Amino acid sequence: MNVKQVSWTLVAIAAAAAAGWAVWTNSHRDSTPAGLIRSNGRLEVERIEIAAKYPGRIVDLPVREGDLVKAGDLIARQDSTELTAQKAAVEAAMERAQQAIARAQAETQVRQVQARLAQLELDHTVKLRKDTLVSGAEVERREAQRDGEQAGVSVAKAAIGEATAARAEAQAQIKRLDVAISDMSLLAPVNGRIEYRVVEPGSVIPSGGRVATLLDTSNVYMTVFLPTSVAGRLKVGDEARLVLDAASQYVIPARVSFVAAEAQFTPKYVETATERDKLVYRVKLQVPTDVASKYAQYVKAGLTGNGYVRSDTQSPWPKTFDIKLPTL
Repeated sequence: MNVKQVSWTLVAIAAAAAAGWAVWTNSHRDSTPAGLIRSNGRLEVERIEIAAKYPGRIVDLPVREGDLVKAGDLIARQDSTELTAQKAAVEAAMERAQQAIARAQAETQVRQVQARLAQLELDHTVKLRKDTLVSGAEVERREAQRDGEQAGVSVAKAAIGEATAARAEAQAQIKRLDVAISDMSLLAPVNGRIEYRVVEPGSVIPSGGRVATLLDTSNVYMTVFLPTSVAGRLKVGDEARLVLDAASQYVIPARVSFVAAEAQFTPKYVETATERDKLVYRVKLQVPTDVASKYAQYVKAGLTGNGYVRSDTQSPWPKTFDIKLPTL
């Protein structure tokens, strides 16, 4: 046998060995213990779009893709110079309204004193009229003076009301501007990880413009598709297990959190137990919040794996499916 023949023989042996290894691996990997139902899926993480409520320029963007953030952490800050100037103008208007209230209150006090004096003079004139010491025209003049002073009191009180309304309007505008200025700082609504940073500092974005995408690492689940015979026996809260292709040595706890009300045709990327399973139900297997939060640094959307549910919820889980998580 020459060298060339030996080479081809070694290649053939290596190929056969590789094929045998692949068959053995697949047969062991695809084997599902009795009493369990398997369906492949992808790990999904709830996405939250961090968007601007108001148009403006981004002046600060401290986060980067992959950063872990906590609820309340700053994601981005917009330029609030214009809103701050508007607030200063409204505060000046409120100060003017406050001064107008003080002036109207003082005017009211003066008018009330004058109205009392006018009433006293009228009463004295009426007595003099009874003694025919003054004419009827004088009484009428005193009555008109008294009525004028009382009207002046009403006008002064109306001025107080008008100034008070102006102050309340200014206060409402200040509150609105405070909220708007606060909204210029975009904060993380939940604990999570930055998936995408959409803009850069200096960018001008419109109202509703996206700044970043946040993965809620506490809301992790796998969507699987199960046939009617299985989905019909499931109920929300049933235990499940997840095994990811990237870390098949671990078994992740999960629970059924959703079972679709209507069946659908089997998606092309879903492996089914038999070709007869043309109609399946979408089922969500939710990872417990405390587990997902604890292992937030490991959570990655799109990781492929398998979800397992029991065909009989009263049967115990096989020992190979005891929960096993990474050591932190």
